[in-house]
Amino acid sequence: MPEGDAVWRTAQRLQRAISGRQLTRTDFRMPAIATVDLVGGTVVETVSRGKHLLTRIDAADGAGSWTLHTHLKMEGSWRVFRPDERWGKPDHLVRVVLGTAERTAVGFQLGVVELVTRDHEHEVVGHLGPDLLGPDWDEAEAVRRLVADPTRPLGEALLDQRNLAGIGTIYRTELCFLTGYDPRTPVGNVTDPIRMVRLARSMLDQNRNQPQICTTGDKRRGRSLWIYGRLHERCLRCGTRIEHAQLGEPGRERAAYWCPSCQPPR
Repeated sequence: MPEGDAVWRTAQRLQRAISGRQLTRTDFRMPAIATVDLVGGTVVETVSRGKHLLTRIDAADGAGSWTLHTHLKMEGSWRVFRPDERWGKPDHLVRVVLGTAERTAVGFQLGVVELVTRDHEHEVVGHLGPDLLGPDWDEAEAVRRLVADPTRPLGEALLDQRNLAGIGTIYRTELCFLTGYDPRTPVGNVTDPIRMVRLARSMLDQNRNQPQICTTGDKRRGRSLWIYGRLHERCLRCGTRIEHAQLGEPGRERAAYWCPSCQPPR
């Protein structure tokens, strides 16, 4: 699943391509909204909220203000094309088409597609915690939410979008490594949660304009991440063999990696 910085870049791409422009084509290939026609409406903006995307559209002739809420999940993507350009993917993978005179934005395999009135936008993203890359960022509130359950494993708490919106498995892994915590450590054993929250925001901010996540400062292949994805390999810092497990509630497990030397149990 894309991390928050990748979703932020997607929002920026859609913002540049179709915001401020009138829609000449709309196609919502989801049963609940398949008959909706917003042709003639104007795309106001697209913003990210953690891992969620909100495309705000004002319907033609004052017929309402809408928000298209999408989520990429594991396989989804938004791509932008010229009107005469081939999409390059099978038609059955298309979930949304938003066309203007200059560009066509196509959402493929989107995990979530729903259309809500603007005044009900909070119903789809209101549960999220402070957005690490958003204008509503609130460090104190993020810390409060993160440590609210001191018995919860740190790795689970960091992935919970109700605490901090935008962290995925890559940043979870690298964040635990850089702060020296085994991801199974209870949140109550974290001595400096403010430092952890600040580092999380810094990592996403530094990577949001980059096509590849880098936490080591070395962008060479195989060197950009400290331990994420390095199963059966050795820690770049100390040489200890990296350990791996699926962590989380049943049915919602996610891959976790850690160095038993650099991240001793606490």
